[in-house]
Amino acid sequence: MASSVREAPHTRAAGRHTRRRDRRPVRDNGGVTRIVIIGGGPGGYEAALVAAQLGAEVTVVDRDGLGGSAVLTDCVPSKTLIATAEVMTSFDSSYDELGIIVADDTPPEKQNARVVGVDLGKVNRRVKRLAVAQSHDITRSVTRAGVTVLRGKGRLEGGQALDGSRAVVVETADGETRTLRADAVLISTGATPRELPDAQPDGERILTWTQVYDLDELPGELIVVGSGVTGAEFAGAYQALGSRVTLVSSRDRVLPGEDPDAAVVLEDVFRRRGMNVMSRSRAESVKRVGDQVEVTLSDGRVITGSHCLMAVGSIANTADMGLEEAGVRLTESGHVKVDRVSRTSAPGVYAAGDCTGVLMLASVAAMQGRIAMYHSLGDAVHPLNLKTVSSNVFTDPEIATVGYTAADVECGKMDAVCVKLPLRGNPRAKMQGIRDGFVKLFCRPGTGIVVGGVVVAPRASELIHSISLAVDNNLTVEQVASAFTVYPSLSGSTAEAARRLHVRKRDEAESGS
Repeated sequence: MASSVREAPHTRAAGRHTRRRDRRPVRDNGGVTRIVIIGGGPGGYEAALVAAQLGAEVTVVDRDGLGGSAVLTDCVPSKTLIATAEVMTSFDSSYDELGIIVADDTPPEKQNARVVGVDLGKVNRRVKRLAVAQSHDITRSVTRAGVTVLRGKGRLEGGQALDGSRAVVVETADGETRTLRADAVLISTGATPRELPDAQPDGERILTWTQVYDLDELPGELIVVGSGVTGAEFAGAYQALGSRVTLVSSRDRVLPGEDPDAAVVLEDVFRRRGMNVMSRSRAESVKRVGDQVEVTLSDGRVITGSHCLMAVGSIANTADMGLEEAGVRLTESGHVKVDRVSRTSAPGVYAAGDCTGVLMLASVAAMQGRIAMYHSLGDAVHPLNLKTVSSNVFTDPEIATVGYTAADVECGKMDAVCVKLPLRGNPRAKMQGIRDGFVKLFCRPGTGIVVGGVVVAPRASELIHSISLAVDNNLTVEQVASAFTVYPSLSGSTAEAARRLHVRKRDEAESGS
């Protein structure tokens, strides 16, 4: 991923804070800068809001609805589904311990059977309703800011004109073709699920993660192919909802890109809850046989289920857009190459979001889009710093990370010491029946500056924020430890981990003297 990010000389020299000072040609429209944004996902609509605020004339060309896949088929829908699953898991795992009685007519011999279920059709209707509502809210916000939203598909046409502008050709939803002149163009077209030649989705039994929300009934036996973030999230969610789940992983463990200790905890939880996790198993093909699916593995084994969810990555939406003809360089995978201020290799053309492949998070896409507009319109710019980005895996427990990782420490990229504090000793965790999870902090051995952290816990996405603030502002473990926390609270474990790092740092200093 780092190879696709180039830092321009003037950006590098200015460090984290730069400003464009190039002289702009006089515009035909009275000096107002014309911005055309192709793609209305987080990178696109956030960029539009910034550009409009800075006085530009902004047009967003969008095909499916503002919010993009993040709102319509990915983040918002999946996390809405997971919200239901979270309630189910919390109840199933703790109601008996917490003394909750479920009054029903279950015969004594079946008392161990599950007493709470879900109506997946109702769940999915709510998922889609909330996604559309969020898209409408974004559209209202953008249009209220003065942005023109044009429904259609856009592409770059040729190079720059004498005044530095570019042409964007739009095939509108009603079949017309329009040409827009732009002083700066932002490409934010996102990505779509990757499909395997021998595992073509049919939208009924073989599914991508954009198609699962059309299901009216809960899959009896769901096979999830792919153990990355998407695969793990859906596998955990459907298991919590009541499906029997098999997770097919081609790697040694689930979540191969995440903290190893966190992945071990999650895989243990998955197995303990009854999931069949098949490690080092690569799917070669998936076919539908009546009301069943058959997944053939590379070693010849065949596993069957009622449905199969393919979660094997994504591909950038950059084809047939005239990008390379306009001078925009792409990677071998089709992603747009950008630097830390979102510039492409073509003057006046920027890119943001999943189509860049930099870090496929909605928050990063939004930041890339904002940075592109700040830079294009001559405002102050903070180049993108991936080491301050916090991310979260929405499993149960959640896994949140920020900054440098255990892998960075092991390979010598960062010299740091680490403390891992299990949550089982936290009083709030005991009260809530939480047994799995931990807080892990990394700090520099000499200064005690916090450089990274991992939280594995319910709502880790909320707990990581204090560590993110520490990493972003170069706070020391002493500063984190001295801040008051509520008692009892899960956040108390973050302060306790910082106190233990302070003791370790002091002991190391004394031994060194």
